[in-house]
Amino acid sequence: MSNTLLPLFADGLHLCERELLACQNIARALPERHSRARANQAGHRSSLLKGRGMEFAEVRHYQNGDDVRTIDWRVTARTGQAHTKLFVEERERPILLLLDLSHSSYFGSSLLLQSVQAAHLATTLGWNAINHGDRLGALIATETEHVELKPRSRRQGILQLISALVRVHANQLKQLDAGQNDPGHIFRACQRLQRIAKPGSLIWIISDGAHFSDACLAPLTELKRHCDIGAFLVTDPLRQGTLPLPKHFRLPVRDGNKNLTLTRRSYDAWLTEQAMQQQGFIDMMQQLKVRTRRLDAGMLLADQLESLR
Repeated sequence: MSNTLLPLFADGLHLCERELLACQNIARALPERHSRARANQAGHRSSLLKGRGMEFAEVRHYQNGDDVRTIDWRVTARTGQAHTKLFVEERERPILLLLDLSHSSYFGSSLLLQSVQAAHLATTLGWNAINHGDRLGALIATETEHVELKPRSRRQGILQLISALVRVHANQLKQLDAGQNDPGHIFRACQRLQRIAKPGSLIWIISDGAHFSDACLAPLTELKRHCDIGAFLVTDPLRQGTLPLPKHFRLPVRDGNKNLTLTRRSYDAWLTEQAMQQQGFIDMMQQLKVRTRRLDAGMLLADQLESLR
C-alpha cells in the first residue's frame, strides 16, 4: 500500500490512539445539516434526520391554548377536570455505531485497510456526536466477539470507543490466520443492537457489506420502526474495479483469511462476486429506506466529506 498520503499518525495497517484522536479535526470540518423538521426545536443544531425525542415531565390542569392532543384522558376521567401532559425535549440523543470489523474488511490495495478506514469513519462520527452534546455508544462486531459500549456523554463516550477500536483491531490482525468462519455473527449483532437501542436513537451501520445476510433484515426492520438509521459501505479500489491494472498480471491477494492469486480472468470473476456482495448490502438498506453512502479506503477520509453529509 502507498504511504505518501497517509493520515496523521497512521500506517494504514494498524490502529493507534493518536490517529483516532486526530479524527477530531475531520469531525470539526463536517458541514452542519439544514433542518427539515416539521416543528421548531430548542437546541443548538439541526439535522436531516428526525428530531430528538420528547420525555414526559408532569401533568397539570388544562389551560387555554394547550394542544388538545396532549390531554391526559385517564387523569381527566379520574378527577373530572381536564389535565394535560407536559414534555421536555431530550437534549442528549443516543448515537450508536454498529461497526463491522469482520476479517473480510482487513483488505487494502492502495492507502488503508478497509478496516482502518472504517475505524477512522466511526471515530469521526463519534467525535461529531460528542461535539454536539450527544451520547455515544457502539457495538463492534467480529467473528469471535461483540463489544458493547453503552452510550456515554462527552469525552467518556469517545475515549471508550477509541480504546475498544485499537484493541479489537489488533486482535483481528493477530487472528487472520486462525480461519474463523462464523456466517451468523453480523445477524447476531443486529439482534443484539435491536435489544439495546432505545427509541429515538440514531444508528450508523459501517461495513464492507460482505456478511449482511437476509436474516439481518428482520431485526433491522424492527430497529427502523423507532430509530433513525444511516449506512456506510467501505470499499477498496481493487474491489471496485477502479485500480489501474496491466492487461496481463498475476496478483497475490489476501482476502480475509484466504490467499488468492488473481489473473485477468479470475479477477473479473472475483470482481463480480465482490459487486454482488456490495449490492446485496445496498439492496437491503434500500428495503429499509436507508441511504447507503460509499467510502473509499484508497482515499483520505478528509477528502470524502461530501459522503458524510
